[in-house]
Amino acid sequence: MREAFHEQLDTVFDDLAGICKLVEEAVAGATEALLTGNAELAERVISADVAIDRAREKVEDQAFSLLSLQQPVAGDLRTIIAALRMVSELERMGDLSVHVAKIARLRVPNVAVPEEIRPTMSRMAEVAEDMVSRVSQIITGRDVEAAIALGRDDEEMDQLRRTSFVELLADDWSHGVEAAVDIALLGRYYERIADHAVSVANRIVFVVTGTNPRSVDA
Repeated sequence: MREAFHEQLDTVFDDLAGICKLVEEAVAGATEALLTGNAELAERVISADVAIDRAREKVEDQAFSLLSLQQPVAGDLRTIIAALRMVSELERMGDLSVHVAKIARLRVPNVAVPEEIRPTMSRMAEVAEDMVSRVSQIITGRDVEAAIALGRDDEEMDQLRRTSFVELLADDWSHGVEAAVDIALLGRYYERIADHAVSVANRIVFVVTGTNPRSVDA
């Protein structure tokens, strides 16, 4: 009975890693649409979000079934509750990718990101995509060391966000309010994707060790 229970738990975590892959594809697609003004690609990212929503529902159904049928306690209960919180965070990361794609679509046939700020925005997207990819591996391997390292590496995203503000608030900004609002929102979306990735990684640490790394750092 317990062996079957833990096999079901492993399936839940496999599904979480699968959702990470979908989110990684969403971030990459939304970014390409943003930087190229590709309306068709932006539409595909927006439409594909339904697959993330359905995958979330599947994980939630599995978790609630385990809660009601197995009545887990201690570490097993902690794992199921963490899975429910993680799937919510992953879905939100997908939603944020959709927000990026919608800005890309809104500005077609133009490109939303002015040329001089493209390096910063491109790097923010690269960092976000890399963090999502690493979260997938962290979930699959329940890798505590990699999870803690991810949290530390989030500093680059924070610095890029500050840089984007400096660029759009500079005296020589010549692209108007509309573009400034786009850049501010895009920076926030990528930053939040990274924040959610760190949160998911922290929950893996909690599942494995019973310790919240944020409280330890504090």
